[in-house]
Amino acid sequence: MSYTTTSTPSGAAASEADTETLLLRHAPLVKKIALHIQARLPDSVQFDDLMQAGMIGLLQASKSFDASKGASFETFAGIRIRGAIIDEVRTSDWTPRSVSQNIREMASAIRNVEMRTGRKARETEVAEEMSLSLEEYQKIAREASTARVLSCEEMLDDEGRAYLDIPSPEDDPSIHLQKMDRQRLVAEKIRELPEREKLMMSLYYEQELNLKEIGAILGVSESRVSQIHGQALARIRAQLEE
Repeated sequence: MSYTTTSTPSGAAASEADTETLLLRHAPLVKKIALHIQARLPDSVQFDDLMQAGMIGLLQASKSFDASKGASFETFAGIRIRGAIIDEVRTSDWTPRSVSQNIREMASAIRNVEMRTGRKARETEVAEEMSLSLEEYQKIAREASTARVLSCEEMLDDEGRAYLDIPSPEDDPSIHLQKMDRQRLVAEKIRELPEREKLMMSLYYEQELNLKEIGAILGVSESRVSQIHGQALARIRAQLEE
């Protein structure tokens, strides 16, 4: 994601006027990132909450930015803003408990089938393992697609990886290492997905196509793309837990 370049604020403590100027100058950046994230979230997530979290991230970025590290303030701030918004969504616990339970059961069923067969589980097999009809299974797969998109996007995002290369005083090196290990592992598991699921993940996260556009490429409905997405995320979770 690219942003319009503007002047870089000084590292000195900002006065109240300076802070207001900073917020006004970079508010469009916060809005752009908040809209990008909101588009992948349920309607229950309020845009104003995302904006507020993003503004806090912007202020944190202004205090910890170090121009000597080589990155522009816009790049650094964009990553901080995004991280603050993601943290806000995660801590607000907007995923219904029933959906979270279904996701865990999907992952467990996929893992059981694959351990028993020695190959990638088919959705009919996962549905049977969960004692569900195919239609019931596909419904919870669609729900999983919405519920888990944010955490997976965070791990896949190039900007998230770039953030690891821009240390700040409050960051713990051990946390950076954990994030790097997690990202490498997730990337590895995505490469191991069945071809259709792997293609869907690439189109959604790398090419940033929407579900309708992906459906046109794959020759399936938007609803079917959502099901494929949810199953791919559950499959990744099963592999990570294993």
